[in-house]
Amino acid sequence: MGEIEDAIERADRESFTHEPPKTLKGQIGYLMKQLKSTRAVAQEIGVSQRSVERYRKGERKHPPKHIADKIDAAVRSRWQPLVRKRRRKQAAATGGITVETRARFGYTAPVGTTDDGRFRRLTVHLPPTYAQRLFDARDTGASDQQMREIIAEGFKEIYFQDGGGRAMGLSDVEINDIDYLDLDY
Repeated sequence: MGEIEDAIERADRESFTHEPPKTLKGQIGYLMKQLKSTRAVAQEIGVSQRSVERYRKGERKHPPKHIADKIDAAVRSRWQPLVRKRRRKQAAATGGITVETRARFGYTAPVGTTDDGRFRRLTVHLPPTYAQRLFDARDTGASDQQMREIIAEGFKEIYFQDGGGRAMGLSDVEINDIDYLDLDY
């Protein structure tokens, strides 16, 4: 996953109304309900079917850390899909999306002005249309670079051009060298 997709996933997790199962047995039980077979669960987390059966029965309670992390990630990625969908729909319809980042921004500007990229720490609320475009891009398998371009376009319009009030000669904005990026919706 890319940085933007990770940020969307983290924002989704903040919307959970209930915490996902914490015990290994509970997590494996949840994955079994979702994936329907020990073979599918084993393939998802990268262990043998027999290991999944042992985890499920409680015969083995402490998998290696990298396997425990894979199990947790698999559970969280499937947890409360309707809650996630409702939050995304609300963001795309009325709420918009808030992007907080520290990154290097580069831009193309008219002759006589500076276009040197520099690190900036920005928190910008983008309108619902950008949220919709970002979610649509993610759902269609867009690359991290394509999703960066959507956010950069929103920053250009809302932050750099202030909705059409300034910097009208600014043609392109690029986000490079992301230090961190968080989304909230």
